[in-house]
Amino acid sequence: MKNLFYILILFLSLGYLFSCEDEKYLSSANVKLRFSVDTVMFDTVFTTIGSTTQHLKVYNPYDQKVLISSVKLAKAETSNFRLNVNGVSSNEVKNLEIAPFDSLYIFVEVTIDPNGQNLPLVVKDSIEFVTNSNPQDVDLVAWGQDFKLVKGKIPKNTIWTNEKPYLVYTDAYVDSISSLTIQAGTKVYFHKEAGLHVEGRVVAKGTVENPIIFHGDRLETVYSNVPDQWDGISLYPGSKNNEFSNVEIKNANIGLLIGNVGEENSADVTLNNVKIQNMAYAGIFAMESGIKATNCLITNCGYYAVALLVSGNYEFNHSTIANYWPQYGFKTRTTPAVYIANVLNVAKDKKDYVGDIAKADFSNCIITGNVLDNNELYLKVNPDKIFNYKFERCVIQLDKTDVFKTSAQHYLNCFKIRPDSIFVDPYKKFNFELDSLSRAKDTANRTISKLYPTDLKGRDRFLDNGPDIGALERQEKKSK
Repeated sequence: MKNLFYILILFLSLGYLFSCEDEKYLSSANVKLRFSVDTVMFDTVFTTIGSTTQHLKVYNPYDQKVLISSVKLAKAETSNFRLNVNGVSSNEVKNLEIAPFDSLYIFVEVTIDPNGQNLPLVVKDSIEFVTNSNPQDVDLVAWGQDFKLVKGKIPKNTIWTNEKPYLVYTDAYVDSISSLTIQAGTKVYFHKEAGLHVEGRVVAKGTVENPIIFHGDRLETVYSNVPDQWDGISLYPGSKNNEFSNVEIKNANIGLLIGNVGEENSADVTLNNVKIQNMAYAGIFAMESGIKATNCLITNCGYYAVALLVSGNYEFNHSTIANYWPQYGFKTRTTPAVYIANVLNVAKDKKDYVGDIAKADFSNCIITGNVLDNNELYLKVNPDKIFNYKFERCVIQLDKTDVFKTSAQHYLNCFKIRPDSIFVDPYKKFNFELDSLSRAKDTANRTISKLYPTDLKGRDRFLDNGPDIGALERQEKKSK
């Protein structure tokens, strides 16, 4: 019995020794962790609104285990930052083990307190690491922006100034007896699924130097060209005399939704020097409405760049409609950049809506994109209704050229183009300036151009051999 006792003691001792061996960590005072970055940087974050999540990787570069005594925020509970360390949500975590040549993740978020000024404010902290009494740190830096919060109904006859940006956190409404005026240089940001809904009137007049912008509220660089971050701007039936000049609408679901079907009143809008880009569904989606658009750049939409449906009066001059939809993880686009139809099937109503398109005129315009069948213009006609359309001196991407002859009264001096032959870099840099060999260069109808002598950026159209087709006039470099 006594021998059995000694054997048990021996086994327990050996087990203890082996367990101690397993728990051995690199003990040198010279141990240095490695980090994926030396600073975790947040782009502009709206005050009181949480940021996106950034991350940091911590590496053990040694062939033995390393024990990190503590990971914590230097400012502890007073910090604006929040940590999740290897799955643990805490601003201080102790005794973290990293296996040989392994790593762990630290996730970081930030919320910034308002300062009551229209000035960027910088918030700083650091993550402190202690390993074998050896301290290391990684800096945390976030830029914040104070704002005016908008939720729900906008007071009657409101003016938005450029003193601070506006954040529309839930839908904003302009009712039928009200107007919203937006001053040059004003920035309007929208939270996820928020939008601007107008039954009355909106007048947004920026300048070339101080445009008005409508964007999503995620200002980090990674979100700069991501669609579907907010709902868009809706102009309801009966909304009249709307104006957008020197305005940028970006990264929504539908940039401008104008009108509706089956309503007694139409909606109308004038667009001058307007950029509408990166929409999950459509840039302009208009039904039974009126549009006069000049110097507009409408690009990269999941379905249609421009859809004009059922009825209305539509006029586009010197505009570039270029749908190089880059998917963004969505399905490949098969719909045309420009879709015009005097009939619309609404499945939920189980009926077709038909009407008269009194005018759909495009002059000195570019219509192109990257759709697979090379046809970026589609017309759907109900022969029992009016369908008046005209393309004059336009560059159009079509799969067939015979329409220029068989329907010559609708296509006046137009040019057919192939993809990738007209812009500097529409895919990676979203640069829709004309290439030096572009078919649109110096070929616009001069009479029409004289009505609109400057381009989207305020540049003179008559400084070289002739005005260019589209919204952007190519500026040739002068030889010395």
